[in-house]
Amino acid sequence: MDPAVVIGSTGLTGSFIVSNLVAAANAMAVHTISRRSPKTAAAAASQRLHAVVDADTGAWAAHLAAIRPAPQTVFSALGTTAAQAGGTANQWKIDHDLNIELARAAKAAGARTFVFMSSAGVDGLLTRHLPYSQMKRGVEDAIRDLGFDNTVVVRLMLILGEREQGRFSEGLAQGLARSLPGRLADLWSHDAEIGARAAIRAAEIAGAGGAPSKHWVIEGSEIFRLGRDEWKKESDGTGEGTASS
Repeated sequence: MDPAVVIGSTGLTGSFIVSNLVAAANAMAVHTISRRSPKTAAAAASQRLHAVVDADTGAWAAHLAAIRPAPQTVFSALGTTAAQAGGTANQWKIDHDLNIELARAAKAAGARTFVFMSSAGVDGLLTRHLPYSQMKRGVEDAIRDLGFDNTVVVRLMLILGEREQGRFSEGLAQGLARSLPGRLADLWSHDAEIGARAAIRAAEIAGAGGAPSKHWVIEGSEIFRLGRDEWKKESDGTGEGTASS
């Protein structure tokens, strides 16, 4: 895969994007921009990983612009909660404003593909007017309108995995999801690594000119197809692509 940047690299899904990118047999340089160092030991030790750590998010766009050679693919798994940010207004500054600022910087730097980790239900009849949905959908629309060669939106469902900072309601939902039979659980949840791998696989397909559309929205069963089924085929040596782990 061409040189890539991962924003939101220390979160649950972002850390899996980083670890799978640096482990890929065809990986080139992987750059991260974050407040803290990447937490995945294998990724942090990789010579392929180039981490910029800066607590000032206002400087991140400049850091992205300074990367050489210019990244061809940028992944954003950047996001927080209202509780962690200190209110919905502050969450908006990160989940919406900062994501769009970085997407603009990526476009100006010459990135061809932008991958945004969004959320299921952002355009649902009952959920589209919720502040969280409006934040995510606002970013989706903005990156589409920036004119990248390819944009990929992965609308994640309930993400299963251990976060550094637990979320009570999410923890309850995870417990319920893990108690369900596989096919039933797949209707509304997936492991964080499956979502990360779906994003990587989609970026690879888009970069090779194989995306079904210039603005590719991936959700539901397509996440499992790309991040689990096709990835396993690649790992087993029965296909071609990024997967090697």
